Amino acid sequence: MSGKKKLDKKSKKILFASLLGSTIEFYDFFLYGTVAALVFNKLYFPNDDPFVSLLLAYASFGITFFIRPLGGLVFSHLGDKFGRKNTLVLSLLLMGVSTVCIGLLPTYSMIGLWAPILLVFFRLVQGIGLGGEWGGAILLAVESAPKERRGFFGSFPAMGIPLGMLLGTFSISLMSLLPESQFLSWGWRVPFVLSAILVVIGIWIRKGIEETSAFKEEIEKGNVVKIPLFETLRYHWRAVLISLGAKCVEVGPFYLFSTFFISYATETQGFSRTTALNVVTVATVVTAICMPFMGMLSDKIGRKRVFLIGTIGITLFAFPYFYLFSLQSTPWLYVISIVGLGILWPPIAATIGTMFTEMFSTNVGYTGITLGYQTGSALFGGTAPMIATILVGAYNNSWIPLASFLVFLCIASLISVLFVRNSQSESNPFSEKRTLDDKDTDNQISG
Repeated sequence: MSGKKKLDKKSKKILFASLLGSTIEFYDFFLYGTVAALVFNKLYFPNDDPFVSLLLAYASFGITFFIRPLGGLVFSHLGDKFGRKNTLVLSLLLMGVSTVCIGLLPTYSMIGLWAPILLVFFRLVQGIGLGGEWGGAILLAVESAPKERRGFFGSFPAMGIPLGMLLGTFSISLMSLLPESQFLSWGWRVPFVLSAILVVIGIWIRKGIEETSAFKEEIEKGNVVKIPLFETLRYHWRAVLISLGAKCVEVGPFYLFSTFFISYATETQGFSRTTALNVVTVATVVTAICMPFMGMLSDKIGRKRVFLIGTIGITLFAFPYFYLFSLQSTPWLYVISIVGLGILWPPIAATIGTMFTEMFSTNVGYTGITLGYQTGSALFGGTAPMIATILVGAYNNSWIPLASFLVFLCIASLISVLFVRNSQSESNPFSEKRTLDDKDTDNQISG
């Protein structure tokens, strides 16, 4: 009995470490996305056409998504061969250093072309660091969770996404109280530089945890593979493809509801910067609160069912969302943001990590879930605000193409997740009955 209590305390400590580390990394990452539409388009990508400046700022935001798979492959290789703990410490350090450097970077007026070049470079370093974070944080939580609570534990690293965004948005909102000249001069830099404090705390906590028991068992069994990527592509290629499709509705709508939301609200719909940031902040609070409840629900009715509820919900809400947005009403702005980002998105984000984990064997778990997640983020996440901005310009600010784009992302994921559910009839690697325990004895799944 005492052993069980000791294990529970250890699991809770690892759970907190995965939540805190994920929150800090996404705080660093989302700071850039928030500031890109407010500052970087003016200070680092100056152009006579504001639309071009904004597009360049979003391009610098989106390009990092294409480096995340590379960072993910590097860190996941290390994580599957040498363990989750040290890999996560390294990714957090890399993210923190690059974020502080962005906060100290001179502007275009000071050093000319070097300003946007260095900005993009540090943004790419951020992408490499974040590429290794999510998969490791999910595994850290799920592999340490009691069997019947994996969905709940897996929702905590996912909760780091809205909490990180909440911290980032709140810090920029606070700095936005400054006069415009001071905000553009030094105010926006403060949250980037203060990130150093959070990173030190996160590294200290992560250094104090132990390696997951599931990975230790793989070492004892001699199941650690030489090249996890080859093993994943050979035996789990179907799971990778399915995870790519599932990512559409997790990452695309999120950046439409958050990053693109700010510029669309301020530049196209006429809302003030403070209003847009406050709306996102409130919706993000609701998102964070809903996350663990969606994780618990997935432990009762299954990950895929909860995922489908969110996917269908966003699909049905896409056109009402942008129509109500176009009414330029502040109360409606709060309503659509809370419903879209705060209520309909959590069923997807809270379950996707655990669902991915249960699709891959433990000895390639880091590589498998990272490959699908980060590649999907590159294809459907970083490009979403840029595509949406292009659609706004191409169709004279019409909201219908934006809603159609959102529906397209939802349908792509819906098809992928339905395929997973329908293939549960025979013995297959994606069955809900397939757990971390029994999949360790069935690593050689035929493609």
